[in-house]
Amino acid sequence: MTMITPFTIDVSDADLDDLRTRLDSVRWARPDPAGDWSRGVPRDYIEALARYWVQGFDWRKHEAALNRFAQFTTEVDGQPFHFVHVRSPHENALPLVLCHGWPGSFVEFQRLIGPLTDPVAFGGDAVDAFDVIVPSLPGFGYSTPLTSPGWDLARTTSAYAEIMARLGYSKYGAHGSDIGAGIAGHLASFHPDRVVGVHVASDRGTLNAVGTYLPMPEDLTDEEKAELEAIKAADRDGDGYARQQGTKPQTLAYGLGDSPAGQLAWIVEKFKEWTNPAKVLPEEAVDRDQLLTNIALYWFTNSAGSSAQFYWESTHSIGGWTAPSDVPTGWAVFNTHPLMRRTMDPQHEKQHWSEFAQGGHFPAMEEPELLVEDIRTFFRRLR
Repeated sequence: MTMITPFTIDVSDADLDDLRTRLDSVRWARPDPAGDWSRGVPRDYIEALARYWVQGFDWRKHEAALNRFAQFTTEVDGQPFHFVHVRSPHENALPLVLCHGWPGSFVEFQRLIGPLTDPVAFGGDAVDAFDVIVPSLPGFGYSTPLTSPGWDLARTTSAYAEIMARLGYSKYGAHGSDIGAGIAGHLASFHPDRVVGVHVASDRGTLNAVGTYLPMPEDLTDEEKAELEAIKAADRDGDGYARQQGTKPQTLAYGLGDSPAGQLAWIVEKFKEWTNPAKVLPEEAVDRDQLLTNIALYWFTNSAGSSAQFYWESTHSIGGWTAPSDVPTGWAVFNTHPLMRRTMDPQHEKQHWSEFAQGGHFPAMEEPELLVEDIRTFFRRLR
């Protein structure tokens, strides 16, 4: 077994002072002529959020909260990996690997770990207990630096499987959203003898993949096709980040790695666009301090550029985002749309399907209670 080393987050005082200095001396861009979110993050909003980051946000408090979860590092195929590993206090807990995406991190699952590992303490039943493992994607957070090119979805999946093997788990479940949904699905495809089930959290944004990364159902009506195309056309207005990260991520890295205000805007825009559209501002959809903890993790680890490399690798990889598998699969769709099941599961082949009007792209942060209960329900019959 390759060495697994305990890990504790410990941002230096010098790094905290540097962040404050940079945020106190930002040269703000001139406001755009519209002054709203239609052309990006508005000047008045980002200034106010940056001010709170300096004056109201307590990194040490949130660092201590994260360190209450057992964390470790290990090396797989020459690449350092960071992961959270919290064992349940209950017997016969099912190991569950939680897989994050971009612009998330292991922080994204912070509010799931307690209820999943110790359901009794949160009003649940011990029979639903999990051991929780949360790896950080290569190039993200403390899974840095990237030591070689080629860390695409397939190679990352193999690394996650190796981490689970090193922890002694021969049978486990997988949950993921965004990039993490691809990891979870590939785990089942690569290791159907180990993965007992895959639970995916999604939102209506997945409709953008229909006809490209996902097949177009042949029986869609002309009206449904037109509605789908209208959704995809509207969302193309916000896909510039993916084109940049998928083509020239290193150029982007210099600006985001030097400016915390730039890093803040780059991520907070996605929390505005991808969370529950009924919420006007990002902090109405997710807890503001959890959002800033996630963004601060990108800043302190200087991982804006290295995390963007995952998009380059995926864009230039011969593998796709999905992989065939007969392993039981469940979907929880947040901020749902009538076309979701019509396109994602037209033959109703998924063993579990839940739809919620609430939430959005970050359900672990937006609607953690709903997500926890859906994960429990899906895996209950697979133990």
